[in-house]
Amino acid sequence: MLHLRMITPHHLTEQVVELIDRTVGTTHLVVLPGAARDPAGDLVLCDVARESADELLQDMRELGIDRTGSIAVENIDLSISTRADEAEEEAPGEAADAVIWEQLAESTHEESTLTITYAAFMVLATMIAACGVVLDNAVLIVGAMAVGPEFGPLAGVCTGLVQRRPGLAWRSFVALAVGFTAAIVATTAFSLVMDALGLFHEHLLENERPNTSFIWQPDPFSFVVALLAGVAGMLSLTSAKAGALVGVAISVTTVPAAANAAVALSYGDLGQMWGSGIQAPRLAAFSSVADTPRRLPPRPCDARHRTPRPDPA
Repeated sequence: MLHLRMITPHHLTEQVVELIDRTVGTTHLVVLPGAARDPAGDLVLCDVARESADELLQDMRELGIDRTGSIAVENIDLSISTRADEAEEEAPGEAADAVIWEQLAESTHEESTLTITYAAFMVLATMIAACGVVLDNAVLIVGAMAVGPEFGPLAGVCTGLVQRRPGLAWRSFVALAVGFTAAIVATTAFSLVMDALGLFHEHLLENERPNTSFIWQPDPFSFVVALLAGVAGMLSLTSAKAGALVGVAISVTTVPAAANAAVALSYGDLGQMWGSGIQAPRLAAFSSVADTPRRLPPRPCDARHRTPRPDPA
């Protein structure tokens, strides 16, 4: 269940209440006339099943509540109420399958913005991966993939394309391009420093690396895994199961590929640099292709409205 808190202008409150009242899956409706001061208006509270929330929010925006008042949405971790149970039962579909587009757009907006924190995570993840590449250490590679923040911008590109929001798609693409460029440049310098300290050696890069050679020598399984990871990522974001994103990050080897390219660049190994350099965008593209279909808007459902409840006695 989700909890909605709305500030509505006085002249729209009755329309808002009627809309909530006829939406399947709503309950616990509370109206406090004149309770809001900034902006001035009425305070309307209600709980809604996740399956019905997206359409209700769209209807509220059509009424202009987002411009003349406000709409806040909170997750309800625990609701002990028979009315809430009945509301969830009557809502069509399952909560885990429901997509709330406003929430998804907000989430991808935050994760796809180029910030100092995002760039720092990208650089640190690539440096960790560089150590894994040189040492042929799979544990370090897995750790680097878990730290890497690149799936957020990938999801932002997909969401922007599906929702026809070029600004979001472009901002996400810029975050990816700038993030990887900064990470490769910083990791190349890091590799040169490590070599000067005697910690990195060129022969370690050129030796047989059974645990990490796949990074710059991709095979069909690399792209199959990228597709599967993209599907898992879109399910994680749209169903609010964020824990699965860690596994998604570990499945896509874009950060290790960038790290291998940076180390190879520091030693002038153009072969490995090229192989790694083309793998990162390919894997990102495959993940994006798999990530996009789930974000397509669902078909409208005729069963999301009910006859108005009778007025309380």
